Amino acid sequence: MINKSLNILFFLFCSFCFGQEFSETELRIPTNSETIQGNLIQVSSTGKTPLVIIIPGSGPTDRNGNNAQMKNNSLKYLAEGLANENISSYRFDKSVLSFGADAKAKVDSLKFETFIEEAKSVILHFKNSDEYAKIIVAGHSQGSLVGLIAAQENVSKFISIAGPGRSLDIILAEQIEKQAPFLLEETNRVLSELKQGKTVEEFNFMLNSLFNKNVQPFLISWLKYNPQDEIKKLMIPPLIINGSKNLQVNNLDAKLLNKANLNSEHEIIQNMNHILKEIKGDMTENMNSYANPELPIMPELVEIISAFIKK
Repeated sequence: MINKSLNILFFLFCSFCFGQEFSETELRIPTNSETIQGNLIQVSSTGKTPLVIIIPGSGPTDRNGNNAQMKNNSLKYLAEGLANENISSYRFDKSVLSFGADAKAKVDSLKFETFIEEAKSVILHFKNSDEYAKIIVAGHSQGSLVGLIAAQENVSKFISIAGPGRSLDIILAEQIEKQAPFLLEETNRVLSELKQGKTVEEFNFMLNSLFNKNVQPFLISWLKYNPQDEIKKLMIPPLIINGSKNLQVNNLDAKLLNKANLNSEHEIIQNMNHILKEIKGDMTENMNSYANPELPIMPELVEIISAFIKK
């Protein structure tokens, strides 16, 4: 059992979903930067079960896949779906959610490597516990790249869910070209400077939300990583998943990741969007799903992940 000295709060015990019994606890894991806060689901079993560590996506995203503007419970439903398949999981808040209102220095010093090191600490915590049959990392969106790098040690398998397959500068330029093509040239200029490790003092004010000076050091650290280069380093089996209705990550990204690692498996789930929900209609339905916490995730996602883990 997990050491009782750890700060653990049991808030739900012996839940039942389709006959499968599991316990869910809140578990805090200390790291060199912040204490990670998350939920551990342990499946009742006579033997050791696999454990999936679920890494959330970009922005101030919590353990359930939500942020202050939108609640969709995507990662919560994923963890519960895996529990029904006799697979334990740990999902956690991004560390920035623990920053106080006066934590400007912490925000300014945040780097992409911070998320990587925090993920490594979480992995090592469970590796050292020796309670699980194997440890799998599943990263969603930005969490895919974080997981790709963190999973290069102490992990049995890796799963990319709606993860980018190209470097950040290419994806940002592509998004700007679609939404505001008149800003593309300026965007490429700023990204070129950032990629060289230089901060940019002046740029079109319409790009301030993307390139404000406080976030530039974080962008510089993120731009150093190319997902295709990182997945080549993996010596464990990778599974790459995307959805045909994903508005944020192109299916091309999944194909590029698959091509970069010949040992990888590749799945495109029809009608699944970025937050793992089924979309049968237009963009309006797709966007509305981001704020619909009652809408379940697609069962095919859980089936594909479970089959991959149990191989």
